[in-house]
Amino acid sequence: MEFSMLKNWNYEALDEEKLEQLCRRPRMDEADITRAVQDIIDDVRTNGDEAVLRLTEKFDGVRPDPLLRDVRKPDDIPVDDDVRKAFELAWHNLYQFHKAQIPQSIEVQTMPGVICRRESRPVASVGLYIPGGTAPLPSTTLMLGVPATLAGSSYKIIATPPDKNGGPPVEVELAAALAGIPRIYLAGGAQAIAAMAWGTKSIRKVDKVFGPGNQFVTTAKMLLQNSEAMVSMDLPAGPSEVMVVADENADPDFIATDLLSQAEHGEDSQVVLVTVGDMGPERIREAVERHLQQLPRADITRKALNHSFSVSTANMDQALEIVNRYAPEHLILQVDQPEAYTVGIQHAGSVFLGPWTPESVGDYASGTNHTLPTYGYARMYSGVSVDSFLKHITFQQLSREGLEAIGPAVMKMAEVEHLDAHKNAVDIRLKADNPARGSYDT
Repeated sequence: MEFSMLKNWNYEALDEEKLEQLCRRPRMDEADITRAVQDIIDDVRTNGDEAVLRLTEKFDGVRPDPLLRDVRKPDDIPVDDDVRKAFELAWHNLYQFHKAQIPQSIEVQTMPGVICRRESRPVASVGLYIPGGTAPLPSTTLMLGVPATLAGSSYKIIATPPDKNGGPPVEVELAAALAGIPRIYLAGGAQAIAAMAWGTKSIRKVDKVFGPGNQFVTTAKMLLQNSEAMVSMDLPAGPSEVMVVADENADPDFIATDLLSQAEHGEDSQVVLVTVGDMGPERIREAVERHLQQLPRADITRKALNHSFSVSTANMDQALEIVNRYAPEHLILQVDQPEAYTVGIQHAGSVFLGPWTPESVGDYASGTNHTLPTYGYARMYSGVSVDSFLKHITFQQLSREGLEAIGPAVMKMAEVEHLDAHKNAVDIRLKADNPARGSYDT
């Protein structure tokens, strides 16, 4: 079967307008999706669990009973030993990398008698969305559950579509048990996001929702964040994508399998190849077709490849301009001495350096998080980390001497802004002549 994968563009022939157009993501039918998702949100807000059950039966073909399940202990979950060991290894690496991200409190004396401090606090209640559908992602349970537990969130719940038997996929349950997540809500799609944002009879409303998903899930997150639900979202995480930068020494088979590993996620995934120097896209095109024929999800993968492309560049400076314009979710540098170019990478979700670092390791077990900004949002968002589950509170404490030192500047700035009460709050203290007034131990 013929396909248009890796339609090639020469960097030198691209003007500014064409370059910008090339790096723009495929347009979503936003109006239709927004209307459909808003209808689902309104239904769940009004009808709660009943709406979730009805929509789950409609979209997933099963009616889970009950909707909310307790997670069993890891040893009680029936999975093969090799599966258990793989998830345990992934949990270990994720735990080690994310544990190192826990911030320390900072305290600074900005001037004598003026102490400023910052401390972190967990987001108290969090909802973790685990996609299902054509490619269930139990690994996402670890990616979200591990930092949530390390951050100290007191209420944690997973929402994921039920399997054909109406229960949670056993691999998702295993990952939840390893990550310390006690409950699973059996719902997917926009209805799951709405249930966590508004709360239902079965589950408490959460403060923040995490997790990747399709266009409906992403739209639900955006709509709810700007609604009366008073809920925060992690980041825009839609269809998966990868960009591979390869020079003439890169292995075409390595490149082909990296491209295909993202294309197989779904028909709306996008893969981009940037070749440098004498590495021609023709060699990679042949390798992609050869490996594609061996994939069980070849039909889905082929459709994703049909809206993918490649760009030929003369050097790494040109390649990095493409990288930073596109702002990929995943970036793979299969080039000589890749570390030399990391300083030039400004916009990317997660970067994979050298021939022995396939994107797959970050998806599963290296220790980095695979919940990343897509659709160009890597320009202004980071991937999920322990920080995503934390808030930061600042504290300040002044002695009288500190207030005497800083007070005149504060009063003058308040005067400039015509905020007399601000000025007076300082002035009354500086004029206090009773040494005992406000002198309790600080």
